[in-house]
Amino acid sequence: MTTVRIPAGWPATEEQARAVQDELRAQVVLDEPGPAPGTGRVTGVDVAYDDERDVVAAAAVVLDAATLDVVAEATAVGRVSFPYVPGLLAFREIPTVLAALEALPCPPGLVVCDGYGLAHPRRFGLAAHLGVLTGLPTIGVAKNPFTFAYDEPGAPRGSTSPLLAGTEEVGRALRTRDGVKPVFVSVGHRTGLDNACAHVLALTPSFRLPETTRKADALCRSALRAATGEVSAATQDG
Repeated sequence: MTTVRIPAGWPATEEQARAVQDELRAQVVLDEPGPAPGTGRVTGVDVAYDDERDVVAAAAVVLDAATLDVVAEATAVGRVSFPYVPGLLAFREIPTVLAALEALPCPPGLVVCDGYGLAHPRRFGLAAHLGVLTGLPTIGVAKNPFTFAYDEPGAPRGSTSPLLAGTEEVGRALRTRDGVKPVFVSVGHRTGLDNACAHVLALTPSFRLPETTRKADALCRSALRAATGEVSAATQDG
Protein backbone atom coordinates (compact mmCIF):
# COMPACT_ATOMS: atom_id res chain seq x y z
CA MET A 1 0.00 0.00 0.00
CA THR A 2 1.34 3.43 -0.99
CA THR A 3 1.02 6.37 1.41
CA VAL A 4 0.27 9.66 -0.33
CA ARG A 5 0.99 13.24 0.68
CA ILE A 6 -1.11 16.11 -0.66
CA PRO A 7 0.94 17.53 -3.57
CA ALA A 8 2.61 20.91 -3.17
CA GLY A 9 0.53 23.62 -4.79
CA TRP A 10 -2.65 21.53 -4.73
CA PRO A 11 -5.74 23.77 -4.96
CA ALA A 12 -7.00 24.86 -1.55
CA THR A 13 -10.04 26.94 -2.57
CA GLU A 14 -13.01 26.49 -4.88
CA GLU A 15 -11.75 29.33 -7.06
CA GLN A 16 -8.34 27.69 -7.48
CA ALA A 17 -9.90 24.31 -8.26
CA ARG A 18 -12.21 25.76 -10.91
CA ALA A 19 -9.25 27.53 -12.51
CA VAL A 20 -7.44 24.18 -12.77
CA GLN A 21 -10.53 22.60 -14.32
CA ASP A 22 -10.73 25.40 -16.88
CA GLU A 23 -7.07 24.98 -17.79
CA LEU A 24 -7.11 21.19 -18.06
CA ARG A 25 -10.51 20.87 -19.76
CA ALA A 26 -9.01 22.31 -22.96
CA GLN A 27 -6.71 19.27 -23.11
CA VAL A 28 -9.48 16.63 -23.19
CA VAL A 29 -9.29 14.54 -26.39
CA LEU A 30 -12.71 13.59 -27.76
CA ASP A 31 -11.89 12.49 -31.30
CA GLU A 32 -10.33 9.09 -30.56
CA PRO A 33 -12.49 5.94 -30.42
CA GLY A 34 -10.40 4.27 -27.72
CA PRO A 35 -9.33 0.62 -27.39
CA ALA A 36 -11.61 -2.11 -28.70
CA PRO A 37 -13.85 -3.73 -26.06
CA GLY A 38 -12.70 -7.17 -24.94
CA THR A 39 -9.06 -6.57 -25.86
CA GLY A 40 -6.00 -5.76 -23.80
CA ARG A 41 -6.43 -4.62 -20.22
CA VAL A 42 -9.05 -2.52 -18.48
CA THR A 43 -8.59 -1.01 -15.02
CA GLY A 44 -11.14 0.04 -12.45
CA VAL A 45 -10.41 2.79 -9.95
CA ASP A 46 -12.44 3.71 -6.89
CA VAL A 47 -12.03 5.44 -3.54
CA ALA A 48 -13.38 5.10 -0.01
CA TYR A 49 -13.36 7.79 2.68
CA ASP A 50 -13.21 8.07 6.43
CA ASP A 51 -14.06 11.76 6.82
CA GLU A 52 -13.84 11.66 10.60
CA ARG A 53 -10.19 10.63 10.35
CA ASP A 54 -9.55 12.63 7.15
CA VAL A 55 -8.40 9.51 5.29
CA VAL A 56 -9.03 8.42 1.70
CA ALA A 57 -8.09 5.05 0.22
CA ALA A 58 -7.86 4.39 -3.52
CA ALA A 59 -7.69 1.13 -5.42
CA ALA A 60 -6.74 0.28 -8.99
CA VAL A 61 -7.63 -3.21 -10.24
CA VAL A 62 -6.43 -4.38 -13.66
CA LEU A 63 -8.54 -6.97 -15.48
CA ASP A 64 -7.86 -8.95 -18.62
CA ALA A 65 -10.53 -7.43 -20.86
CA ALA A 66 -11.30 -10.76 -22.56
CA THR A 67 -11.68 -12.96 -19.47
CA LEU A 68 -12.27 -10.33 -16.73
CA ASP A 69 -9.67 -12.11 -14.60
CA VAL A 70 -7.68 -9.89 -12.24
CA VAL A 71 -4.18 -9.26 -13.62
CA ALA A 72 -2.86 -6.83 -11.00
CA GLU A 73 -4.00 -4.49 -8.26
CA ALA A 74 -2.64 -1.69 -6.11
CA THR A 75 -3.86 0.57 -3.32
CA ALA A 76 -2.88 3.93 -1.91
CA VAL A 77 -3.94 5.82 1.22
CA GLY A 78 -3.65 9.50 1.96
CA ARG A 79 -5.23 12.52 3.56
CA VAL A 80 -8.38 13.94 1.99
CA SER A 81 -6.94 16.66 -0.26
CA PHE A 82 -9.95 18.99 -0.69
CA PRO A 83 -13.23 19.76 1.11
CA TYR A 84 -16.48 18.27 -0.13
CA VAL A 85 -17.82 20.53 -2.89
CA PRO A 86 -20.21 19.16 -5.54
CA GLY A 87 -18.56 19.40 -8.95
CA LEU A 88 -15.07 19.42 -7.43
CA LEU A 89 -14.93 15.91 -6.00
CA ALA A 90 -11.99 14.94 -8.21
CA PHE A 91 -9.76 17.21 -6.12
CA ARG A 92 -10.48 14.99 -3.09
CA GLU A 93 -9.48 11.84 -4.95
CA ILE A 94 -6.95 12.48 -7.71
CA PRO A 95 -3.66 12.37 -5.72
CA THR A 96 -4.50 9.01 -4.14
CA VAL A 97 -5.94 7.52 -7.34
CA LEU A 98 -2.83 8.58 -9.26
CA ALA A 99 -0.63 6.92 -6.64
CA ALA A 100 -2.59 3.66 -6.93
CA LEU A 101 -2.29 3.70 -10.73
CA GLU A 102 1.43 4.46 -10.54
CA ALA A 103 1.94 1.52 -8.15
CA LEU A 104 0.59 -0.98 -10.68
CA PRO A 105 3.20 -3.38 -12.11
CA CYS A 106 1.72 -3.18 -15.64
CA PRO A 107 0.09 -0.61 -17.95
CA PRO A 108 -3.59 -0.14 -17.03
CA GLY A 109 -5.09 0.14 -20.52
CA LEU A 110 -8.53 1.76 -20.46
CA VAL A 111 -9.38 3.21 -17.04
CA VAL A 112 -12.98 2.99 -15.79
CA CYS A 113 -13.89 5.48 -13.06
CA ASP A 114 -16.77 5.19 -10.63
CA GLY A 115 -18.10 8.63 -11.52
CA TYR A 116 -18.39 11.08 -14.38
CA GLY A 117 -16.44 12.39 -17.34
CA LEU A 118 -18.18 14.90 -19.59
CA ALA A 119 -21.39 14.35 -17.64
CA HIS A 120 -20.38 17.06 -15.21
CA PRO A 121 -21.59 20.66 -14.74
CA ARG A 122 -18.23 21.95 -15.98
CA ARG A 123 -17.75 19.03 -18.43
CA PHE A 124 -14.72 17.88 -16.47
CA GLY A 125 -15.48 15.12 -14.01
CA LEU A 126 -13.04 12.66 -12.46
CA ALA A 127 -12.69 10.51 -15.60
CA ALA A 128 -11.79 13.52 -17.75
CA HIS A 129 -9.45 14.94 -15.11
CA LEU A 130 -7.66 11.63 -14.61
CA GLY A 131 -7.40 11.06 -18.35
CA VAL A 132 -5.75 14.41 -19.01
CA LEU A 133 -3.27 13.98 -16.16
CA THR A 134 -2.26 10.44 -17.17
CA GLY A 135 -2.80 10.51 -20.93
CA LEU A 136 -4.76 7.26 -20.59
CA PRO A 137 -8.11 6.51 -22.25
CA THR A 138 -10.79 6.89 -19.57
CA ILE A 139 -14.54 6.59 -19.14
CA GLY A 140 -16.92 7.33 -16.28
CA VAL A 141 -19.65 4.95 -15.16
CA ALA A 142 -21.96 6.47 -12.55
CA LYS A 143 -24.79 5.04 -10.49
CA ASN A 144 -27.06 8.08 -10.89
CA PRO A 145 -27.60 10.81 -13.52
CA PHE A 146 -26.26 13.66 -11.34
CA THR A 147 -28.04 16.84 -12.49
CA PHE A 148 -28.85 15.63 -16.01
CA ALA A 149 -32.09 14.57 -17.70
CA TYR A 150 -32.80 11.30 -19.50
CA ASP A 151 -35.69 9.21 -20.73
CA GLU A 152 -35.89 5.69 -19.39
CA PRO A 153 -34.13 3.38 -21.86
CA GLY A 154 -35.84 0.23 -23.12
CA ALA A 155 -36.08 -2.70 -20.70
CA PRO A 156 -33.66 -5.09 -22.47
CA ARG A 157 -29.97 -5.17 -21.62
CA GLY A 158 -28.01 -2.92 -23.99
CA SER A 159 -30.78 -0.34 -24.37
CA THR A 160 -29.65 3.28 -24.14
CA SER A 161 -31.01 6.80 -24.01
CA PRO A 162 -29.20 10.15 -24.14
CA LEU A 163 -28.11 11.83 -20.91
CA LEU A 164 -28.84 15.47 -21.62
CA ALA A 165 -27.78 18.91 -20.46
CA GLY A 166 -30.46 20.85 -22.30
CA THR A 167 -30.04 19.56 -25.84
CA GLU A 168 -26.39 18.51 -25.38
CA GLU A 169 -25.70 14.79 -25.02
CA VAL A 170 -23.15 14.49 -22.22
CA GLY A 171 -23.47 10.73 -21.78
CA ARG A 172 -25.91 7.84 -21.96
CA ALA A 173 -28.16 5.91 -19.69
CA LEU A 174 -27.26 2.26 -20.36
CA ARG A 175 -29.26 -0.77 -19.30
CA THR A 176 -26.78 -3.46 -18.25
CA ARG A 177 -29.38 -5.93 -16.90
CA ASP A 178 -32.87 -6.57 -18.26
CA GLY A 179 -35.36 -4.39 -16.39
CA VAL A 180 -32.77 -3.13 -13.86
CA LYS A 181 -31.98 0.55 -13.26
CA PRO A 182 -29.47 1.81 -15.85
CA VAL A 183 -25.95 3.07 -15.25
CA PHE A 184 -24.78 6.40 -16.65
CA VAL A 185 -21.83 6.33 -19.01
CA SER A 186 -19.79 9.34 -20.09
CA VAL A 187 -16.54 9.85 -21.96
CA GLY A 188 -13.49 10.92 -20.01
CA HIS A 189 -10.55 11.16 -22.42
CA ARG A 190 -9.43 9.49 -25.67
CA THR A 191 -12.55 7.32 -25.96
CA GLY A 192 -15.82 7.68 -27.88
CA LEU A 193 -19.25 7.30 -26.30
CA ASP A 194 -20.34 4.34 -28.45
CA ASN A 195 -17.13 2.55 -27.53
CA ALA A 196 -17.50 3.47 -23.85
CA CYS A 197 -20.96 1.88 -23.76
CA ALA A 198 -19.64 -1.24 -25.52
CA HIS A 199 -16.91 -1.53 -22.90
CA VAL A 200 -19.43 -1.25 -20.08
CA LEU A 201 -21.58 -4.01 -21.58
CA ALA A 202 -18.49 -6.21 -21.89
CA LEU A 203 -17.72 -5.53 -18.22
CA THR A 204 -21.21 -6.38 -16.93
CA PRO A 205 -21.80 -10.08 -17.71
CA SER A 206 -23.62 -10.75 -14.43
CA PHE A 207 -24.30 -7.56 -12.47
CA ARG A 208 -25.53 -4.00 -12.99
CA LEU A 209 -22.14 -2.42 -12.26
CA PRO A 210 -18.94 -3.16 -14.20
CA GLU A 211 -16.60 -5.78 -12.77
CA THR A 212 -13.91 -3.08 -12.71
CA THR A 213 -16.00 -0.98 -10.33
CA ARG A 214 -17.09 -3.92 -8.20
CA LYS A 215 -13.55 -5.15 -7.66
CA ALA A 216 -12.03 -1.70 -7.10
CA ASP A 217 -14.81 -0.84 -4.64
CA ALA A 218 -14.16 -3.96 -2.57
CA LEU A 219 -10.40 -3.38 -2.58
CA CYS A 220 -10.48 0.30 -1.60
CA ARG A 221 -12.89 -0.45 1.25
CA SER A 222 -10.53 -3.15 2.49
CA ALA A 223 -7.58 -0.75 2.23
CA LEU A 224 -9.50 1.90 4.16
CA ARG A 225 -10.33 -0.55 6.94
CA ALA A 226 -6.68 -1.53 7.19
CA ALA A 227 -5.51 2.09 7.18
CA THR A 228 -8.03 3.41 9.71
CA GLY A 229 -7.37 0.44 11.97
CA GLU A 230 -3.71 1.38 11.92
CA VAL A 231 -4.60 5.01 12.61
CA SER A 232 -6.76 3.99 15.56
CA ALA A 233 -4.02 1.76 16.95
CA ALA A 234 -1.45 4.55 16.59
CA THR A 235 -3.80 6.95 18.37
CA GLN A 236 -4.33 4.54 21.23
CA ASP A 237 -0.61 3.79 21.47
CA GLY A 238 0.07 7.54 21.67
